[in-house]
Parts: sequence; structure tokens; C-alpha cells
Amino acid sequence: MQVRITILSEEEKQKIHGESVRILEEVGVRLVSPRALDLLADHGAGVDPKRQIAKIPVTMVERALETAPRSFALGARDPAYDLTLPASCPSYNLDGGVTYALDFYSGERRYGRTEDLERGLRVFEEMEMGTVVWPPVVVHDLPQNSALVRRFITSLKYTSKHLQDEIFRPEEVPYFIEACIAVTGSEALLRRRKPFSVVYCPVAPLVHDGQMSEAYLKLCEYEVPILIFPMPAAGSTGPASLRSNIALANAESLSCLVLFQTARPGTPLIYGNASGSFDFSTGEFLEGAPEMVLQTAALGEMARFYQLPNTQAGCLTDAKHHGPQAVLEKLLTTMPLVLSGVDVVQGIGALECSQVLSLEQIVVDHEIGRLCERLRQGLDFAEAKNYFRDIKEVGPGGNFLLTDSTVKACRSDEFLTSELLDRHTYESWLQLGMPDPYKRARERVEKILESPQQNPLSETTIRALDEIMERADREL
Repeated sequence: MQVRITILSEEEKQKIHGESVRILEEVGVRLVSPRALDLLADHGAGVDPKRQIAKIPVTMVERALETAPRSFALGARDPAYDLTLPASCPSYNLDGGVTYALDFYSGERRYGRTEDLERGLRVFEEMEMGTVVWPPVVVHDLPQNSALVRRFITSLKYTSKHLQDEIFRPEEVPYFIEACIAVTGSEALLRRRKPFSVVYCPVAPLVHDGQMSEAYLKLCEYEVPILIFPMPAAGSTGPASLRSNIALANAESLSCLVLFQTARPGTPLIYGNASGSFDFSTGEFLEGAPEMVLQTAALGEMARFYQLPNTQAGCLTDAKHHGPQAVLEKLLTTMPLVLSGVDVVQGIGALECSQVLSLEQIVVDHEIGRLCERLRQGLDFAEAKNYFRDIKEVGPGGNFLLTDSTVKACRSDEFLTSELLDRHTYESWLQLGMPDPYKRARERVEKILESPQQNPLSETTIRALDEIMERADREL
């Protein structure tokens, strides 16, 4: 029997839905894109062009929910990493858009570079529970006019998993599409395999960016999946109660759903969320707090209420460096998501409120994921696990070390062997150099970086991608 927890009752889900619909009908959303505003006006929204406000009736929400796909697959260059949504068990997304990196060799906290992007992707490539890659660092050593295109194409070179990124301007779209076609082989395969998706973050509260909206409306034409990812913070960019902040985030998600389903019914959408809170004494956004995961887990349940695939922000921390706070907060913000059954947990590898990339943290977070997954699997009460015969044969005062069932158990999934935690005696622990999870994670990273790259592209494909990047440098 699997272990499951529930955050919202059915009555509470209905209340959140009703409050969100009321927000859309009575308050509306601001759409800075004229095309988006006109699109909603043509399909039934009440529009104030001067204020750029669209008030969305419940009928448009219901229509969008009818046409949104309930299931689809996020393809990967290596089909072994294809991810069908909804998923049978949670997997993990490499955290994206991080500003800084901890240099793996010097330990320096500095702005991200191309080398950090490449190393982060190589480490995540070997994390078995990692299925989706959001390029993990903003790269500051690239030409700024084409930096986003170069970051995306560099990521294509260093991962064979599903790639997910943001696009900020419509003129960047053709380079993304062309690069993916160079890897997949054709536009038809791009549409069918869906090897990349995009993250769409409304601006809290209730605003749709003009340039990003225009770019994503173009992407709808190629059937590119869109992860809807609102992130209002309770008390600052959102109302100061978790209930109302959840309703606001849900309203933003539904407005995105309406926009993209109106543009192209059947566009694959992933219901996501990264709602947080803030420190009332400092004004800092908080990710490692219990209020964060209560909101994201609740909104994961709203995704299932709407029968939509979902990705929720989790495995997060406000810690500035490796250590107990990072592990504590990341475990806190992972376990409820896993036990409530989200499809993808987004947050591996980052520290300091998703501002710093750490290669060791990728490995530690993956181990947190393994531990949470084992807990989710719960107890196996199959009759094959009834070992009464062993109990009878061993009898009072004996032991079970030499039974066939014990030998089999050593290699079974029922007993998880940790890759990072130390379970030796004190004396052995001293002799081994007092290892801790971060020391072992560092050893794993060193081994990965010293080994040949896994699943490299062909030289022909790499040359084609380099040519696309060079054109973006000249043309954007």
C-alpha cells in the first residue's frame, strides 16, 4: 500500500476553484500583448483596451478545460528518458534560471558561466530520477543579445533528457525550433516527440508579459508543451493568507489555460506552481519554509482536480551553502509533494532561494528524492511477503540471517541502500575519514566530470547547432 497524504478536501478544492473563477470574472487579468487581448476579446472576454484588462467568464474557463489534453509525453533525445504525464511516480526537474554558481574547484560564489552550465548538465544526466532539464544557470560569459539561444543550444549538446526553458522574445522562437529540428531530424518529429517545452511565468499579481505572451502564442503553432508556473508570494505579490494566495495562483493558471487553449485548442499544458511567502522581518522571498510546500502541494492537488499534468516547485532551500539547513529544508519541501503524488518536483541543485547552483547539491537532492520515493512506496502486503514459514523454522531465540528470504532481501527494492548516508560503526566511520553526504556527493561529481560525456551528439549535429548559434549572434 502506497503512502499518500491529502492537503485539500474536495470541498476546499471546489472553494478554491470558485474563488479563482470569481477573480477572473470580477478582477480580470492584464494582458500587455495586443494580440493576446484581441484573442480573448474575440472569444468572449470583456476587455478594457486602455487598461489592457480582460475579464474572463467561467464559460471560457470551462471550454479551455475541455480542450486541454489530459495526458501526453515529454520526449527526450534518449527515448529511455521519455516522461509520460501524468506520471506513475514523481521525478525531478533540474532547477533553472539560477544567477550564481559555486565553483566546483575553488568554492567561489560567482556569476554563472558556460562551464557551470555544462558541468551541471553532465552531473544531472547521471541522476536516474531526473527526467526534465531546465538549464540550471544564467550564463554571463555569452553575448547578451543571443545568450538565451546559446544557453538552450548548449544544453541540447549536454543532455539527452527532456529540455525545458524560457523564451522572452518572439524573435528568439525560430532559433529554438530550428535547433530542435537539427536534433530530432524533422518538424514532424518535433511535434510528435515533443523534445522541449517552455516555462511561462505570469507576473504576479494577474499580469501577462507582452513579449513572452507573443513568443508562446507562436510556439502553440508547433504544439510545444507549456509549463504554467505562477509564483505569487503571500503578503507581497499575493494576498497575506495561504488560502487566498492559492486562489490567486490558481486564477493565474486558469487565465494561462484560457489564453493558450483559445489560441490553439489541444495545446499541451502542464499545471505548475512556485508560490511562496516572504520573511516579514527582512522582506526576502522564502522557498525553504513549510508555507511554500503547503501551497505547491495544494496546487498539485488542484491540477489533479482539473485532470491536468503538473510540476510543482520543491526540493528548495534558503540556505546559503551546503549543510544541515539545506538538507532540512529540502527534505521538508520535497516529501509532501512526493506523498501527495505530483508528477514532477522542480528544484534540484539550487541553494539560496534558487539563486546559486551547486553540483554537489544536485547529487544530495537526488538522494533526498530516492529516500522520499521509498517512503511513498509504502508496505508490500502481497502474500508472497508472508514469511510465517521462516518464523516457524527459526523459532524462538534463533535468527534469520541465513534464510533464503534474507539473501533475496539484500538485493530487493524493499530495503533501500543509500548512496550517500553513512551507516558504519563509529570506528569504521573514523577510519573512512568521517564521510558525510556532501563529501560523498563531491566524490560522485568528480567521477562524473573525469569520465567521458554520456550520450553525446554526433559531430554533424554539433556543427549544425554551432551554426545556428553564430547566426543568432549576428541577427538578434
